[in-house]
Amino acid sequence: MQNVTLNNGVRMPILGFGVYQIPPDRTERAVTDALAAGYRLLDTAAAYGNEVAVGRAIRSSGIPREELFVTTKLWVQDAPAERNAKRAFETSLDKLGLGHVDLYLMHQPFGDVYGQWRAMEDLYREGRVKAIGVANFYPDQLVDLAINNEVTPAVNQIETHPFFQRGTDQDVMREHGVQLQSWGGFAEGRNDIFTHPLLSEIAESHGKSVAQVVLRWLTQRDIVAIPKSVRAERMAENIDIFDFELTAAQMASIATLDTGTSQFFDHRDPAMVVRLGRVRLSD
Repeated sequence: MQNVTLNNGVRMPILGFGVYQIPPDRTERAVTDALAAGYRLLDTAAAYGNEVAVGRAIRSSGIPREELFVTTKLWVQDAPAERNAKRAFETSLDKLGLGHVDLYLMHQPFGDVYGQWRAMEDLYREGRVKAIGVANFYPDQLVDLAINNEVTPAVNQIETHPFFQRGTDQDVMREHGVQLQSWGGFAEGRNDIFTHPLLSEIAESHGKSVAQVVLRWLTQRDIVAIPKSVRAERMAENIDIFDFELTAAQMASIATLDTGTSQFFDHRDPAMVVRLGRVRLSD
């Protein structure tokens, strides 16, 4: 496994396993299979509703805690956001059954972002989390948070795949020392990604699958990827991407697929801000 080094010196695997949209009753089995396949970065969130199952799989695996990199995420909190963010963190930690998490992300750029970030900074200083970051922040939001707070986000997890490549975002993140992490790396199958002619041709030239090409494309751009699957054979396939390299010409050809727009929804759409900003989680 290759690693990236975050802006505070913490090392993070460049390829991990995500559990978004995996039902809680299937999550423990999926994470168990992922750990058996060699994944050591696990990505969950309070909003996914499966932290308990992730924790059970970790405990039953027998893998030493220091060998794992566990991420979870803070959902939008009511006022007082600072106090409620700390309460939400304790809830997540209790559900996971862990003494700390390796990365804690602010899941959405909504609500009292500054209050939530102050709470996350406190958790970081206390050693409850090894690194803190954000998700779904556009460059202007990210820079505003970075330059007006003591701790710069270590990670920004955003939609990134061949049809929405986020090159400008990555340039800004590099300037400020923030690691780009992809969610939706396979675009959830949109645009027939798994049978796309260009990606299929590249895959065939390497004796690999389209999924492996996409993950290799992400990691060659120094982007952390967290593919999801509930099939053990697909998990094994997805992690088997470090024995080949895409050529400069192939990287350039994939760059032509960028539409520059989300394949899902825009976090700057006022209707989406209202929709996500009003959602609250119950403990």
